Amino acid sequence: MLLAENCSPGPRYSVNPKILRTGRDPGPAFSILGRYHTKTVLTPGPGDYFPEKSTKYVFDSAPSHSISARTKTFRVDSTPGPAAYMLPVVMGPHAVGKVSQPSFSIKGRSKLGGFSDDLHKTPGPAAYHQSNMQVTKLRAPQYTIAARVEPPGDKTLKPGPGAHSPEKVTLTKPCAPIVTFGIKHSDYMTPLIVDLE
Repeated sequence: MLLAENCSPGPRYSVNPKILRTGRDPGPAFSILGRYHTKTVLTPGPGDYFPEKSTKYVFDSAPSHSISARTKTFRVDSTPGPAAYMLPVVMGPHAVGKVSQPSFSIKGRSKLGGFSDDLHKTPGPAAYHQSNMQVTKLRAPQYTIAARVEPPGDKTLKPGPGAHSPEKVTLTKPCAPIVTFGIKHSDYMTPLIVDLE
């Protein structure tokens, strides 16, 4: 009873016969397309070769000379001659791998580093560029003798202070002020008594 419950259904599955354990095996297939045209390359046949002419290339032969012009491959394959190499000197102060003794010459003395070297050719204090102090500090007042720069504005003539007469204004007063040389008398004013005694 227990065996019947755990039993598999058996080989009754419809497996595709083109599927193998290594993958799909379609086999030969046909179509209605035309035949593929492969491009044929013409290769030389056996009659195009001349083995009897390869003697001088295969076997050793004596050098042969001709009076024809020099071939172009000689210039490409040319190697340097003996004069193209430069061997190091074995004598003198420039000998390679040897320490040479002091050597002298009859040339003139060099002025560079000698006792007659002019040391005044070094740059002085004025040769150095002094940075502008106004870039890092407060700018000092600057003056010029150029003409005054007028700001843009209206250049028409305007009346000045002398062109006005405030004493003649009668819009806020009944009349303009009147000046006289007389004395003002009032009935309520005490007369001035001067004691002459």
